[in-house]
Amino acid sequence: MSKTTILTIITVLIISGCNNAGDKTMTTPSTPANSTKHDSSSGYALVNGLRMYYEIHGTGKPLVLIHGGGSTIYTSFGRVLHELAKSHQVIAVEMQAHGHTADIDRPLSFEQDADDIAALLQQLKIGKASIFGFSNGASTTLQCAIRHPQITDKIIVASTFYKKAGAPDWFWKMMGNPSFEGMPQAYKDAYLAINPDTNALHRMYERDVARMQHFPDITAEQMKAIKAPAFIIMGDRDVTTAEHAAEMQGLLSNSRLAIIPGGHGEYIGELTTPQNSTVIAATVSMINQFLNEPAAQ
Repeated sequence: MSKTTILTIITVLIISGCNNAGDKTMTTPSTPANSTKHDSSSGYALVNGLRMYYEIHGTGKPLVLIHGGGSTIYTSFGRVLHELAKSHQVIAVEMQAHGHTADIDRPLSFEQDADDIAALLQQLKIGKASIFGFSNGASTTLQCAIRHPQITDKIIVASTFYKKAGAPDWFWKMMGNPSFEGMPQAYKDAYLAINPDTNALHRMYERDVARMQHFPDITAEQMKAIKAPAFIIMGDRDVTTAEHAAEMQGLLSNSRLAIIPGGHGEYIGELTTPQNSTVIAATVSMINQFLNEPAAQ
């Protein structure tokens, strides 16, 4: 498959949907407790010394979901998970120190997270999977494609950058003077609903901040070496500049790019963003189209 660009100035219908204030209501993403539309299970796997929590939903070709920093499965993917599970076997995970997965005494890094994903798939006897990462989870997804190409089918990297220069100056100024009080209350509530340990919550926040403050650039050569078909998604008011997203698309030899009206994760209905069902449905449709395309010859 030749390199294709979807520079999504997404149709008049979707743009009008973004401006429909009546559709921008905050609702709580669905959880396993109220999902009966498809087969689901959950459990823990011991991977590289970490007791990692995961959920499996649906049947079909495997698709791993990796949440963003400070988040859980449902704060990042609660409004799209069950739609994706209608046509895929979704393996949704919670990474070290997040949600149901407790922290352990080892560094927090995107490389280690990628190694944990690879070990989990091996334990689940899944030879190869597509991987969809949002924000920090997208950084882990890139590392999966770099470090474990043999288990990586296609990748979806949403709202991320491969080097620090890809984020605008305001983002790094914010990261230079962070405060726990500035962490979205929705993230705090979601974490504490799973684990009421406020010290663990503070520790997770501090470790996520430190990882971003010391964000390790991926080299252009490493990006060019990624052979997995890639779909880059971002909002036009995201933490990544449009110029950087286009640069990423140019480095990945078999890639597509969608720039969707909205902020960080709004296109998938991330918990802290408005919910616009038209935009979310369009994003799921584009993801399914990408995943269902035959591999390049």
